[in-house]
Amino acid sequence: MYLGLDLGTSGVKALLIDENQKIVGSGTGHLDVSRPHSGWSEQDPSHWIRATEDAVAALKANHGRELSAVKGIGVSGQMHGATLLDVGDQVLRPCILWNDTRSHAEAAELDANPKFRSLSGNIVFPGFTAPKIAWVRNNEPDIFARLQRVLLPKDYLRFWLTGEHVSEMSDAAGTSWLDVGKRAWSPELLAATGLDESYMPSLVEGTEVSGILKPDVAARWGMGDKVVVAGGAGDNAASACGMGTVGEGHAFVSLGTSGVLFAANRAYLPNPESAVHTFCHALPDTWHQMGVILSATDALNWYAGIVSRKAAELTDELGADLRTPSGVTFLPYLSGERTPLNDSAIRGSFQGLEHASDRAVLTQAVLEGVAFAFRDCLHALAAAGTRLERVTAVGGGSRSTYWLKAIATALNIPVDVPADGDFGAAFGVARLGLIAAEGADPHAICVAPATDTTIEPDANLIGAFDAAYNRYHNLYPALKGVQS
Repeated sequence: MYLGLDLGTSGVKALLIDENQKIVGSGTGHLDVSRPHSGWSEQDPSHWIRATEDAVAALKANHGRELSAVKGIGVSGQMHGATLLDVGDQVLRPCILWNDTRSHAEAAELDANPKFRSLSGNIVFPGFTAPKIAWVRNNEPDIFARLQRVLLPKDYLRFWLTGEHVSEMSDAAGTSWLDVGKRAWSPELLAATGLDESYMPSLVEGTEVSGILKPDVAARWGMGDKVVVAGGAGDNAASACGMGTVGEGHAFVSLGTSGVLFAANRAYLPNPESAVHTFCHALPDTWHQMGVILSATDALNWYAGIVSRKAAELTDELGADLRTPSGVTFLPYLSGERTPLNDSAIRGSFQGLEHASDRAVLTQAVLEGVAFAFRDCLHALAAAGTRLERVTAVGGGSRSTYWLKAIATALNIPVDVPADGDFGAAFGVARLGLIAAEGADPHAICVAPATDTTIEPDANLIGAFDAAYNRYHNLYPALKGVQS
């Protein structure tokens, strides 16, 4: 048996697979996000441990015998978070999360140093880890003076599991401290934020062993000794492993809290000016590019809360057939935007409201706004040298067929829907746990699921969606002028 642990923003998922990669069972633990100020987003790392214990306890209650046979564990998690530890490995402050934008000034200052784009292959976004440490140095000097180690969220969970300070390439690539081409920490980039390699965890590939599960945790979970913990992956690379998106030309669109248009690459192909992320993949000698939007299902869930309806009710209300865009446009910039704007200050908007703009019209606009944000990412990937011919849908939002029809039509490419199953990040890192424990061939394990259906673009609505996208695209500079 092999266990995948995925530390998300809203919860922890524990998923158990057998040697044939059949899912045996899963459990979850809930998490909340603290937003003490505008643009801030934090979590207490102790809550990650509680949620992990809750998730495994739920799994153990129904599958205790199978859990006792676990040989390998993989860990995945939300990327970019800054977990600060002191000399005794005690947490110094709440973790600053991926969607926290307080360090926009520090990010701009670091990004002005040409070494960052040259060595990391990416713009220094405010959500990345390095500018957060620069913000702490500027605004919380007492905390910075006590800082001894910086860990990413899933790597803090790993530390709790194994006692080891270890990260892996896919997650480390999102810190702005990694030389992504060389797959190693960059002393020059670390020095720019007042750090050196002693503050960093050691690095392994996602398929390698990073440590052994501590005896007390193994005993509490009913496992044996010598359970290996794989390097694992950041959440998007983990989902790619689950979806089999590990070879050249393979791509997926992820409708999670944030949204990702992800493409695997055989080579390192940086193009930071496009605002595309170029990161190491979880598999050795493999990289990936992705366009990232900060609010995907987060936008729909926000709107659902405003109108006091469940998100599924809102999408069901639209019916089965894709509608012509109404003229109401939604910009999903609730937390700023990454690809292609790199704008942490911009905020969302509805435009074109009229008396006839009922709840369904606004729901439609929200779904279309996210679809158009993905179209921005599609163009950015093309500018970075990656042209997509089709994508596979993954993430909670992919359960809405209407939303997938809107995305297929907005992008004008087919969207494949995998056969029933859970192929997300937890499944991906369970695969990595299997690979690490058994020394298996990663490409033989990380295969793509069968396709259940393919959603083609609606040819009758391509023109209407093109016109609606043009309205969407032209609104950003106008909104920027108002908000600046």
